[in-house]
Amino acid sequence: MAEVTLTHVTKTFGEFVAVNDVSMVIEDGKFTVLVGPSGCGKTTTLRMVAGLEEATSGEIRIGERVVNDVPPKDRDIAMVFQNYALYPHMDVFNNMAFGLKLRKYPKEEIKRRVDEAAAMLGIEAKLKSKPRELSGGQRQRVAVGRAIVRNPKVFLFDEPLSNLDAKLRVQMRTELEQLHHKLKTTTIYVTHDQVEAMTLGDRIAVMKDGVIHQYAPPQETYDHPANQFVAGFIGSPAMNFLTATATRQNDGVILSGRGFSIGLPVSPAVDLPEHVVVGIRPEDLDGPVPSGDNAIAVRVTVKEQLGHSLLVYGDAGEAQQVVASLDPHRHVEIDQDIFLQVNLKTIHVFHSETQATLV
Repeated sequence: MAEVTLTHVTKTFGEFVAVNDVSMVIEDGKFTVLVGPSGCGKTTTLRMVAGLEEATSGEIRIGERVVNDVPPKDRDIAMVFQNYALYPHMDVFNNMAFGLKLRKYPKEEIKRRVDEAAAMLGIEAKLKSKPRELSGGQRQRVAVGRAIVRNPKVFLFDEPLSNLDAKLRVQMRTELEQLHHKLKTTTIYVTHDQVEAMTLGDRIAVMKDGVIHQYAPPQETYDHPANQFVAGFIGSPAMNFLTATATRQNDGVILSGRGFSIGLPVSPAVDLPEHVVVGIRPEDLDGPVPSGDNAIAVRVTVKEQLGHSLLVYGDAGEAQQVVASLDPHRHVEIDQDIFLQVNLKTIHVFHSETQATLV
């Protein structure tokens, strides 16, 4: 195992900057997730660590060694791709053993490693099967097994679950988490799915436009987002954003906008601009309530009964939409005008121009 360090790493394609001055440390044995929308630079960052892309500038270390000019095969990493990348003419055993055979490991050692990995992944009975005879989940296990037998310093995963159906994705996510607990190998995992990021990562790096906007443990990222982009990307359903005017009053601030007036206790040392954006997570709204104090007035437009919760979508005026995750037994009707109570302890306030977190 080894620590992976990126220092001021940049990657350009002509005039396009795919990764912009990224610095981060992936601690030895930790599971780090790179997450963000398509085109944010997460896969390019992973491929630079793997040696499949050359960094335009900056330094990449695996352990104590600078690997910028080291070929991929000599970096002691193993990569699992989105499309499995299995050899169709080989059975499972030979797919998993292929890398070891290239490195001329003894046959007994190859068999031992493949058998151990197959048992760990529950595919012992499939070692003589060809990839076409396997389900999507089994193919992914083979791809993971091929990485495990290498016993590398670092595992690299590039959206490995994106081709699986929803139920199998949850199952494989759990299996990957259990696998990491057993192996404790330094892992870098790329995904666009924030649920995968939150459940798998020891730390997550939220990226946009080639820049890491926040690099922190999942719960810290959720509770204390660095800016409006991170706040909106992490969490499902996404955080509600409402434009508001901030007015200092006594020991707090009044946040007022179309259909709401919220009194927020804020230290006098916190200097808020006049125009702000209020962020409220759907699970931090409750209702319907009879009063408009510290509540948002909405007209219900859509409701979705999920069993464990009721999602209520409402029009808060000025083309602003609000979604609330309520108790599933609450009675709400379409076109009903209701008040939704705001949890003041978890409210967020962002700068209307820079999008930086203020409160």
